[in-house]
Amino acid sequence: MQQDQLNKMKNGKGFIAALDQSGGSTPKALANYGVSEEAYSNEEEMFDLVHQMRTRIITSPAFDSNYILGAILFEQTMDSKIEGMYTADYLAEKKGIVPFLKVDKGLAELSNGVQLMKPIPDLDETLKRANERHIFGTKMRSVIKEANPSSIKAVVDQQFKLGKQIIAAGLVPIIEPEVDIHSQDKEKSEVILKEELLNHLNALSETDHVMLKLTIPTVANTYKELTEHPRVVRVVALSGGYSREEANEKLKENEGIIASFSRALSNDLNVSQSDEEFNKTLEEAVKSIYDASVNKK
Repeated sequence: MQQDQLNKMKNGKGFIAALDQSGGSTPKALANYGVSEEAYSNEEEMFDLVHQMRTRIITSPAFDSNYILGAILFEQTMDSKIEGMYTADYLAEKKGIVPFLKVDKGLAELSNGVQLMKPIPDLDETLKRANERHIFGTKMRSVIKEANPSSIKAVVDQQFKLGKQIIAAGLVPIIEPEVDIHSQDKEKSEVILKEELLNHLNALSETDHVMLKLTIPTVANTYKELTEHPRVVRVVALSGGYSREEANEKLKENEGIIASFSRALSNDLNVSQSDEEFNKTLEEAVKSIYDASVNKK
């Protein structure tokens, strides 16, 4: 772990850009960018096109470390290059932005109100490659749809079990138990989730550190105690399907939490935009998300 990167993530002003759409969500991300499924005939061509999109975002002058602390990458992006450099090296060395890697293999089927992560049988090998590619931390996502205490416990148990494996490899895990914004009992789920997270955080050793990526809570500052926990490097928020404007407004109400937005960051970008239009659109998104991350109500 790079101490300067850890200090940046813990104390820096800004947010984390989530550029980690994977196999299942890539066609949707490309379609939103203006690239239809007719533009590619296989998975390799699809990933080439999404890497071109991500390269355009990362190399844009608007993708600036004055506003962006870190970026979460998909595995293919980690193994791809930008201007002759592996993506993580380009981010760290050319941009001063901390690289993270999405390591989960997607969600299992809905069961008892939650979606656990699918098994990650090759996690040790992935972590080894992540270290070789100079990745700082990882991210893995589960989803909570109902306020079922035993199911929420199972989600957090799984996240921290894998989190400890990631810590042992010298990386900082982003624990992401997303609460569905459309959940009928979202507020209740968030209260249960907070308690489960605190139980696991309190059991970590003094040398163990994690980050938390959480849905913006229904009741502002529900997670304030988590932002102050000594084992937590940073609490970041996902946009979860909210528009950028709504996500920003909700985020401003929560002290100590910064953004880690995906769709809310890239939603207005389009392949047909000129570089000037593209950079201006990205700059507007970056600055508004930065503002919501650092300026609280």
